Formats: sequence, C-alpha cells, structure tokens
Amino acid sequence: MRPTLRQLEYIVTIHQLGSFGLAAERLHVSQPSLSAQVATVEAELDIRLFTRGRNGASTTAKGLEFVSRARRILSEVENLRSAMTASLPFDGRLRLGVLPSIGPYLLPQVMRELHRTLPALRVIVREENTLSLDEGLRNGRFDAILSTPEDHPNTWQRPLFVERLWVAVATDHPLRQREVVEAADLSTLRLLTLDTGHRLSRIVYALAGEAGAIVSTDYEGTSLDSILLMAATGAGVAVIPDLFARRQAVHREEVVLRPLRMPDAHRTIALLFPGSEQSTASFDLLTQTLRLAARTLGLEGVE
Repeated sequence: MRPTLRQLEYIVTIHQLGSFGLAAERLHVSQPSLSAQVATVEAELDIRLFTRGRNGASTTAKGLEFVSRARRILSEVENLRSAMTASLPFDGRLRLGVLPSIGPYLLPQVMRELHRTLPALRVIVREENTLSLDEGLRNGRFDAILSTPEDHPNTWQRPLFVERLWVAVATDHPLRQREVVEAADLSTLRLLTLDTGHRLSRIVYALAGEAGAIVSTDYEGTSLDSILLMAATGAGVAVIPDLFARRQAVHREEVVLRPLRMPDAHRTIALLFPGSEQSTASFDLLTQTLRLAARTLGLEGVE
C-alpha cells in the first residue's frame, strides 16, 4: 500500500524541519534515500510536495494538505499501537493542551501527583492559545485541554475552578493607592491584555465597555510577562488572572498589584475532551487531580 507509513513520516518530518538534510539526520537515513522516497510518492500521486531552494525545502499548497492528512493518519496509528499494548489511563500517553497563563502555575503540582500515582504514564504538555487548543482538540493532536469552556462547544467539559482577575500598574500609577480596583477607577484608562486569540482578551474588552475604559490597540501581548512589563513602563493597566498574579507577578518590584472587583472580572477554567469520547475513569482521575491542585493553590472550585 502506498504511500507507506514510513513515507508519511518522512514527508511530515521534512515539512517540520524545512530541510531534507536535517530530516535525514533525525530519521537516521541517508539523504539520497529520503529524497528517493519522496520522489516515489510524488510520482505515484502526480503531485509536487516540496520546492527546494537556498533556504531549504518549502512545502507546496498540495504538500500542506498532504502533511495535514498524514499527521492525522500517523496519530491514529500511534493511538492504535498504544491502545493495544498499554493498560494505563489514556493508553499510557496523555497529550494535554493548556493555556500559557495556566500551565506553569498549576501543572507542576498536577504532574507530581500523576507521577506519584501513575509513574509509567507519559504526559506531553503543549501551551497554546484558545483558538489553537480548540483546533488541536478537534483534529486529534490533544487528548484533553485546559481552557475556558465557552470557547469549545460540543465537547465534554469538567469545570475545575474560577479564576479572579487582578490589575497591575506602575509603581507611580494613581491606582497604587487603591486597596481594591472597581469599575469607576478604570474609567478612561488604557487596559493592556493578550492578543485576541485568547479568551482573556475578550473578557478585558467586555470589562472595558462596562467601565468606560479603552483597550490598547498599540500593543497586544503574547504573554502575561510582556503585558506586565508594558504596565511597568506606564503604558497602561495590565489585567491578569489570579494564578499568574499570586504566583508570579506579586514578586515583581516594578509593578503594584490590586484585586479587580467587577461582576464579570473572572474566568472559568475547565478540563475538556472531544465530544466523540465517552466519560471514562481516566478523565475522572485527571479531573480529581486537577481540582485537588486548584484547591491547594487557593482557587475557587466549580462542580
């Protein structure tokens, strides 16, 4: 049967690395052999997968479609192999997607507990924005994701906790004198948030509308650290979630943190898995571990 699984792996690896030479090294084959296998596939399907130039190999439009489909096939084959050879939860390998604003502050405790109870379970974690997490869950890249449930319809959802929001301002900002920041305090001020691929951005836009504030369009942060640094320069008021505020930002001397007291100044975080899946003991275990870690960190639980 052609193309073979090995040929699919060759083509996906070339696309990932952008080079026949680097792909050959990773796959432990000679470059001429690799090139011959790709040429065989191209000839049999009558398509061109790559164009070569000084800067390496560029994937053609048809090649991108091939790679997308090949990845799904390889993923299913790996899932089949794991299911047939493992008795661990998630067939021995959990592919978990998580928001960057959650992962570094919640997952260390979760990983320690999972390793203690299931030392043979392999956990692969990727941090991506809301839109990428949704795509990854639907195309099979992830077994489960940690994200905001309203952004992922038609999925199984296990609410975990509610995360309150804080503001961070420069040390000479007038809001430093407030013990708690309310809507009236934000009127006409410039708010800083992540780019629009994140649910946090949409929450901040809604809060700005309610408070009569302005969301900065001059700068959209790609990380919470970046908007914190912008706030430190006086560029605006950074709106940040609770975990990051209490476990990271509170130790920064260049900003002052204050809790934000508004009706919608919070976000819910849930464990989500594909709607085609059935609730299993594996997801029960992961849900319980995540909720326990959240309670340990002082987060408000949701059932």
